[in-house]
Amino acid sequence: MVEQNAKKGLEFADIGYVLVSGEFAMAAPGRELLQNAEVGRLFLGG
Repeated sequence: MVEQNAKKGLEFADIGYVLVSGEFAMAAPGRELLQNAEVGRLFLGG
């Protein structure tokens, strides 16, 4: 699934994948990515 609202998508995703410029950067359970400070800063607005 691709979701424009990353926060909403990660709330219920079993696994989330982070792509940077189309390249794989990391994968983790959705809730873990929501709590990752770097992911939050770069992709989730804070």
